[in-house]
Amino acid sequence: MPNGNTTSSLHGKFALVTGGARGLGLEIAQQLATLGAHVIIGARDTAKAEAVATELRNLGHAVSALKLDVTSDEDRQAAYAEIDRAHGRLDILINNAGILLDSPDGGTPATRQPSEALPNVVRDTFEANFFAPVFLTQTLLPLIRRSSAGRIVNVSSIRGSLAHLSDPCSPVYPIRALGYDTSKAALNAFTILIAAELRDTPIKINAVHPGWLRTSMGGERANMSAEDGAHAVVKYASLGEDGPTGGFFFLDERLPW
Repeated sequence: MPNGNTTSSLHGKFALVTGGARGLGLEIAQQLATLGAHVIIGARDTAKAEAVATELRNLGHAVSALKLDVTSDEDRQAAYAEIDRAHGRLDILINNAGILLDSPDGGTPATRQPSEALPNVVRDTFEANFFAPVFLTQTLLPLIRRSSAGRIVNVSSIRGSLAHLSDPCSPVYPIRALGYDTSKAALNAFTILIAAELRDTPIKINAVHPGWLRTSMGGERANMSAEDGAHAVVKYASLGEDGPTGGFFFLDERLPW
């Protein structure tokens, strides 16, 4: 992927970050705000979203809070109505909110083998990691179409790569987390399909692996900070006109599906 194809300023842009009140989402929100975007902090916990928004506003950034449980159709519809009322369009959507239920953290093999995975673990994981970003994107797409340069980033994982899942030499091979891994593989497939649909529009959509991050999900043994991971996401949220769409990336590296 060519370098240098990101915009240096996001002034005048409106960006929604789901799961934006903590961890990776918070770092993404901070970096987008620093680039000048008006950032909407989407979170299930309204008080946490408001606290984060207040903190960033005190630093001089344009930030607002939005109650958004991404698994709730009512919240998704309310998000559309509020963004439409307040801004009239959406320039950037970061589908960041997600869960890991298969194991205590991202560096630990799944508690149960795929043949023994609990149905509620698989279903709940897909609800948050796949169905929620799909249905939120569908709901907000009319607002994104009003943008002159809409950008959608699906926060995925290298554990959604079938190439890595099937490679005994890959560091993710021993994890075997049926719920998380397959939900991210499905999210990658959605990225491919909707990017193809939108290819003749100004909208660009990509799946991004932020790295193995030191967050509550990633665990303390991870080799990257949430701030580092946010750089990878923000890079694709701020793509210039010549940037890629329908890809799977980690920073400048194109990952195998």
